[in-house]
Amino acid sequence: MKIEILEQELQPLREQLKHHPLYAQLETIEDIKTFMESHVYAVWDFMSLLKALQQHLTCVGLPWHPAADTAVARFINEIVLEEESDFNENGEAKSHFEMYLDAMKEVGADTQKVRATISSFTDLETISAQIEMAALNRAEKDFLQFTFKAINTQQPHIIAAAFTFGREDLIPDMFLGIIEQSGEQGARQYKKLEYYLKRHIELDGDEHGPLALRMIKALCGSNDQKWNDVLEYSKRAVQYRIELWNSIAEKLKENRGNMVNAL
Repeated sequence: MKIEILEQELQPLREQLKHHPLYAQLETIEDIKTFMESHVYAVWDFMSLLKALQQHLTCVGLPWHPAADTAVARFINEIVLEEESDFNENGEAKSHFEMYLDAMKEVGADTQKVRATISSFTDLETISAQIEMAALNRAEKDFLQFTFKAINTQQPHIIAAAFTFGREDLIPDMFLGIIEQSGEQGARQYKKLEYYLKRHIELDGDEHGPLALRMIKALCGSNDQKWNDVLEYSKRAVQYRIELWNSIAEKLKENRGNMVNAL
């Protein structure tokens, strides 16, 4: 299987994600707040996928040995540098997850729940049970369960599939539009969120996408079974993202219903 065939197979699901009804429901800062309180788990688990790839595709043990594919190793290390220790709007070194939490605080979203939840996750052997015990909705649990199932395969091509596909390309542009619509005061009030979103757009631009696909090619080579694995896990990655979007859309619908009932 070639990468072009893989992308063709994924296109219907990715179109479904791209045109999800959730996007039309994101109209206000309150909507962003609700979205971020659920989406934050996808921001967090991205780092576990990334660090798993770093363990498999670069040398993090001793004694050191050269990576099998230096270009792929550099790609992973660059993303780790940017995601784990980037500079925020004040020039302070912070992970993108921490920057996201700061942006959540800025819009008035709850960060205590996610902090408590991820602090309860202690190791890969027990994380499935810990996720089930967490105070999360079913879609959030399923999303995290899939991520760590992929990681626990210990198969780099499967981890790379979960890492590469199913991302929410439309969100940064949409959030920026909502901030701009909130007027001059909104732009001043939500500087952390605006910076995070613009940084997200900058880093996920033309370079990272093609390099991620190159990583998939390098890991699969001419092995048909690996390509089939990548297709299976890529489809599931997009599907679980869609289901997470469904749950957020339902929550936004409930919020609007509660507002109407309160009038």
